[in-house]
Parts: sequence; structure tokens; C-alpha cells
Amino acid sequence: MASRPRIAIAGMQHETNTFAPFGATYDDFVRADGWPEMTRGDAIIDVFTPLAIPIGGFIRAARAECDFVPLVWAAAEPCSYVTDDAFDRISAMICDGIAAAGHLDAVYLDLHGAMVVESHEDGEGELMRRVRAVVGPDLPFVVSLDMHANITEGMVANSDALAVYRTYPHIDMLETGERAYSLLRQRMANGRAFHKALRKPPFLIPLYTQCTDFEPCKSLYAGLPALERGGVANIDIGIGFPPADIAECGPAVVAYGTDAAAVDAAADKVLAAINAAESQFSSPLLTPAEATSYAMRHGRPGEPIVIADLQDNPGAGGTSDTVGLLRAMVEGGVREGALGLLWDPQTAALAHEAGVGAELELAIGGRYGYDAEPFRARVRVEALSDGHFTCHGAILGDLTVSLGKMARLRILDDGSDVQVAVCSVRYQCLDQGLLRAVGIEPKDQAIVALKSSVHFRADFDSIAKEIILVESPGANFCRGETVTYKNLRSGVRLGPCGPAN
Repeated sequence: MASRPRIAIAGMQHETNTFAPFGATYDDFVRADGWPEMTRGDAIIDVFTPLAIPIGGFIRAARAECDFVPLVWAAAEPCSYVTDDAFDRISAMICDGIAAAGHLDAVYLDLHGAMVVESHEDGEGELMRRVRAVVGPDLPFVVSLDMHANITEGMVANSDALAVYRTYPHIDMLETGERAYSLLRQRMANGRAFHKALRKPPFLIPLYTQCTDFEPCKSLYAGLPALERGGVANIDIGIGFPPADIAECGPAVVAYGTDAAAVDAAADKVLAAINAAESQFSSPLLTPAEATSYAMRHGRPGEPIVIADLQDNPGAGGTSDTVGLLRAMVEGGVREGALGLLWDPQTAALAHEAGVGAELELAIGGRYGYDAEPFRARVRVEALSDGHFTCHGAILGDLTVSLGKMARLRILDDGSDVQVAVCSVRYQCLDQGLLRAVGIEPKDQAIVALKSSVHFRADFDSIAKEIILVESPGANFCRGETVTYKNLRSGVRLGPCGPAN
């Protein structure tokens, strides 16, 4: 590349759980939460270059060689369908910005890959189609995707290459952005499009079995770099996001390179490996009562048992307000236990109004129909926070989050000693700093209950004596056969070795 290429960069992030009770509006993409607020223009470079997320990695990798035309970056917390209004407005910012940019040498987008819009099953594929309509068929165009992407034929057809995270917990977001630039650089240097291959296994993979710290994902992902040779530039697995009722939901293998036969062979090899590992995608699940009983017998301060409240993970569209596990902890007489983050703006506001030390009768959480009723208890307000602080775990790095009013409540029921971290902005409990913000030191607990599926492992593994998984009520279902898919293509098994759709 003799001169500095001029690259338009933008991002729109949403993971859509079509079974969740509420969706994402334009305002949800505008405001800050666990991620920065909607950012436009040159501010993108200042805000995202220091962050360990894909667009930050892309900028860092490309800035010595390229000039950027930064357009917009926006994200909303996982939930149900993105409104047409939000999608169309942000898509227009991207497409109109590209059209107005003048000469461009390439386009890069930082997307998720599991966005479903009211009028478009394949949100990212539709956005890429709109971008391609603006730039024409030949302009180099690469995209980074989350590992949980439901990769579609439209995404592959309308881009030159997709780079996908290879870790869950997602600790390689920055590196994925760097790989996206490497692919774009190769595409620009080659002057012609890559050969592409897309393969789809015939079964859905539950989110909680997708962790790359364990088999079979550990070996599947670790084996990818060795295949990137002999005309294969990149090969990735989008493991899929099961709670999305769309035709192309599920895992996919995608490969790119200059040798069509080698690209096809690499994709076929990874597909065969996934199919052969189908029966290994499993982990034991406990009821809330079983999990509580086990944790009470084995956990102690300094060596806590960590309980993952899988189905109420807000990072997968859960409401983060179900109280089945909390109720089991209190009724089981848990001592030195903590649960977080429970999303309940009403309760947080009442705690702030009452002040530290106040004792209140409250109906906590349980507002979206997954529980028979809220959890009613007498509590003491132990600590308050404005919810604006910086985390330091492996995923969030030094990211500052804004979770609104927060409170630490101690349940005063006889026989138990459980503390609850309540927040006003829904966010997955994937960093110890989220509990420390209200004065809960995780390692000092005997039991730590977290509303998360896998991401929490990146920061809580170091303190956990053991991690156990609970199947308590929530929108992020563990077993596909417990819900009804209306749009999923026929013949796809709803879980490993499970019934077909």
C-alpha cells in the first residue's frame, strides 16, 4: 500500500434474545451503561483507542498506516427485538456518512452478529447489504463479530471477511479487531476478493457450554490458527446465540483465503470436528435449592462457592431481576452470601431515599413474570453508590461503567445473612468491581451468586473454590426444547443430541 488508505469505521452492537420481554429503542443505544454512550465523529478515536474492544484493536493496528473516517459507534444491552426506528436511524448514520465521505479505500464495522430487528431477522446482514449498496461490489469491507454471532449467508455475501472472537469469556476482543485489520490489509494488497466458505452444524449449542476454557470448545478454537496456511487467510467459528428465533440461528464455520480448495477443505475439517463433538456440549445443572445446599456445605470466606444464575443473565437478554435463587438462598439459611447484580431501579431509588442504615419492607425484583411474585423481605440499607465507577477485570479492563443508583441491601430474615447488590441499569455481573462498588468484597463471602453465564469466569475464577451452575427462572433458557421456535429452519436440533425443530 503505497499511500495511506482512507477507511470508514463504525459500529453497532446488539445481541437479541427474541424470547425476552422487552426490546431495544433508539434511546437504549444513545445512553451509556456498561459500554460508552453513542459516540460520533472524531470522538470515536479518542474514546475507543484505549479500550480493549474490537474497534479499539482495529484502530491501534491500522493507525500507523491508515487514515480514518469515524462515523458512529453505539451499543445497547442485550434484550429482545431492536426497533425499526433505532436500526434505521443508526444505519443511516453509517450509510449516509459513507456516502458523504468522498474517496474511501475500505470500510470496517464493529458488529455483534446476533442482532434481530423488528422487520429484519438478520440485522447485521441487512446493515451490510445497505453498506454494500452504497460502496458498490468491489470496495474492501471487513467486519468483526462476537463469538455468539448467528452468522448468515447475507453477512458472508455482503462483506469481504468476518473476524470472530475466539474466547469465551471474551478476552480477545482487541485481538479480533487487529485480525480484522490484518484481513483488510491482505484484501487491499491482493486487489481481489477472498474465496469464502460457510458451513453450518445441524444443532444449537447452549450458551453455558460454549466456554473456551473447557472442552470441546477449548480444542475447537485452539486448533483454528494451525489451519490458517496454504492459501487460507482466516477461519473462525461463530458458536451461535440460541435464544434468537430466526431461520439461520446456530453455529457456523466461516473461512477465507486465496485458494478455494484449501478454504473449503479447512471449513469442512472444522465442521466435522464440531459435529463429532456434539455430545460433549453439556454441563450439569442444579435447581436453586440444590445449588444453595451444596454451596452452604462447601463454601467459606476466602474460598467461596460461585453460583451462576444462568437463565437470568442480562448479557444474554435476561431481565436480571428474577428472585428464584435469592429466595432459595434466604430460605436455605445462607450465611455470608451475596447476590448481584439484581436490576431493580425502583428498589434502588427507595434505598437512596431512605439512606444508609435505614430498614425497609420491600418487594424486590420479580417484575417480568418469571417468578410467582417479587421477593418480599425486610432489609437494611448497608451502602449506596451513584453507579459510576471503573472496573479492572480481564474483560472490562479499565472501562468506566454507568449503572445508575446502586445499593447494597442486607436481608434481615431470621436465620440468613444474604446481601444483594441492586442496580438501576441492567448489566451482567462479570467483574468483581461491580460488587465492590457497593462494598461487597467477593472473596470474603462464603457464597457468591452471579447473574451471568460464562463471562464472570474471567474475573471470579481466581477466587472461587468451585463454580456451580443453576437453572433458575429467566429469559436466557438453558434448554431449547423448553421454548417454541417459529422461524428456525427445520431439521435443526434444539440442543446437542436433542430433538429436531
